[in-house]
Amino acid sequence: MQLLLMALAPIVIIIFYIYLKDKYEKEPKRLLIISFLLGAIVSIIITTLLYSVFNILVPLEDKLSVWEQFKQAFFVVGFSEELSKFLIVLLFAQRHKEFNEPFDGIVYAVMVSMGFAATENIMYVMQSGPATAIARAFTAVPAHATFGILMGYFMGKAKFAPNKLYLNLLGLFFAILFHGAYDFFLFIDYVPGIWVGAFVSLAIGIFLSRKAIRYHQNSSVFKDDFNSIS
Repeated sequence: MQLLLMALAPIVIIIFYIYLKDKYEKEPKRLLIISFLLGAIVSIIITTLLYSVFNILVPLEDKLSVWEQFKQAFFVVGFSEELSKFLIVLLFAQRHKEFNEPFDGIVYAVMVSMGFAATENIMYVMQSGPATAIARAFTAVPAHATFGILMGYFMGKAKFAPNKLYLNLLGLFFAILFHGAYDFFLFIDYVPGIWVGAFVSLAIGIFLSRKAIRYHQNSSVFKDDFNSIS
């Protein structure tokens, strides 16, 4: 039970943080819970299926090859995991009438991402123990949130723009880019000190995520109504 709580604690903190950042028009809790569960179950299933396909099409032939690890980070792990989250936001959340402002893209993408991260984190922590729980609370979990925010920023804009396909795919691209970069530097840990690159990419992602949150907050169509009531 203690390991389970340690695995879920950072997930809950990030969800609560994003929920508070959605200042002007909260999303229905029912849709948030469904999005989380879809991320925790359906996204994991899609990712597992994609992994199986890529293991046949793009097998890891040499663990010490930088190019092989680059393919694994960007075209296998990054693409598979972010595509699975993207499809849920695109086919479920973005279609709802409650998705009625750009910030909602961030909210739903993070909920799906945190669902995915919850399942992944539980598996890792149950297998490896408290040290892994602490390490992932400050690395992998916020990384998944960052990928979700960057994806959601563009998917939020896409809902209300004429060039929907372009913006949706741009969100997927940036999520894959930052996910791939983060994993790539960790995968080539046999190069001394290269792991620092993962934290640099994460720091950049967090910086951009904070800007994305502020941008959609400031451009919210509900901001004036909220301020007038306040």
